[in-house]
Amino acid sequence: MTLEDQEGQTTKCQMASAWQSVQSMHQWMLENGDKRTDPWLLVYSPMPVASIFLLYLGVVWAGPKLMKHRQPVDLKAVLIVYNFAMVCLSVYMFHEFLVTSMLSNYSYLCQPVDYSTSPLAMRMAKACWWFFFSKVIELADTVFFILRKKNSQLTFLHVYHHGTMIFNWWAGAKYLAGGQSFCIGLLNTFVHTVMYSYYGLAALGPHMQKYLWWKRYLTSLQLLQFVLLTTHTGYNLFTECDFPDSMNAYVFFYCVSLILLFSNFYYQSYLSRKSKKT
Repeated sequence: MTLEDQEGQTTKCQMASAWQSVQSMHQWMLENGDKRTDPWLLVYSPMPVASIFLLYLGVVWAGPKLMKHRQPVDLKAVLIVYNFAMVCLSVYMFHEFLVTSMLSNYSYLCQPVDYSTSPLAMRMAKACWWFFFSKVIELADTVFFILRKKNSQLTFLHVYHHGTMIFNWWAGAKYLAGGQSFCIGLLNTFVHTVMYSYYGLAALGPHMQKYLWWKRYLTSLQLLQFVLLTTHTGYNLFTECDFPDSMNAYVFFYCVSLILLFSNFYYQSYLSRKSKKT
């Protein structure tokens, strides 16, 4: 056997070993999920969500090119219905997170996941699933930008936030449907109630702009949300809490990345423009 043949054989063995590792990891992911949520839509396997993510990236890449020589699509009616429907869904999820956590006597500092099938535990798990599914629905935000030729809105922040949240909350619904995950859902659904209210009012037409002076404070509210979540998860990394440190660490660094990105957006959108005007 020549040296080239040996190298080729080694490469094949390495590829086979890597593929076996991927298969083993996939099997572990399938078998170690929350048995209560596994039967629910898009939860059992990561493959559907991964496919949605790849399709999303394809739309982000190809969409602006396909729309380049076309007129923007008039989506006024669609946007009004969509945004106010998202307000209703956000209010519903906020209610479920708040009321269920109160009825369950959840701790707002450290709360393990209740994997039982009690009515309150299942209610919280369903709230987590709806929150995950809402992140899939929110990918439509990007499609609407593309169809309206609002390509300036397709920033790294926008694509990064929308694309990663579906994976984050797939993991939440799959493995941690409850516990202190509810803090993220509670804060985020409150912020999204305000955010989609703004978008819904803006979709009504230019005559609403004089009532939408608070857009700047919406970004501030989003930043405050990430600061609170970073503080909360950071606290739990250094205290005894029966909630996975790996998840706390991931949420901590993820929120730090969003603080940096949203701070840059705030600076570029408001502070930098203001300094240029003066």
